[in-house]
Amino acid sequence: MAGKRTFTMIKPDAVENGNIGNIIQKITDAGFGISAMKYRQLTTYQAKEFYAVHAERPFYGELVEYMTSGPIVAAVLEKDNAVEDFRKLIGATNPAEAEEGTIRKLYAESIGRNAVHGSDSDENAEIEAKFHFGQEEFVN
Repeated sequence: MAGKRTFTMIKPDAVENGNIGNIIQKITDAGFGISAMKYRQLTTYQAKEFYAVHAERPFYGELVEYMTSGPIVAAVLEKDNAVEDFRKLIGATNPAEAEEGTIRKLYAESIGRNAVHGSDSDENAEIEAKFHFGQEEFVN
């Protein structure tokens, strides 16, 4: 059974471009509740730890630099089938390939500056939420 929670981050480009409110509105309009949210600046250590799964990839250094370039908004979202529904809402990683009306089609600048992160599985949603909010914020 699909989980009822997922994790998202509004990334530095979307924060810098003043799209926090627009993105949150899209999220709530799609029927998601927000059970935890925080505005924060990731340190290099935190970004490296969060994206450790990509450490061997050629874009890792640029990713860490980008994710520490400005503040982010981290949030735990709630809805039935949360991960899958949120992935549909945000759209393809490449905004040029994202469907009309998706968050990335509307607010992303490029593949690298793609406005939002969305967990890709129930397991990763839990890991990512606990990373930002601690154990108590992600109890199903």
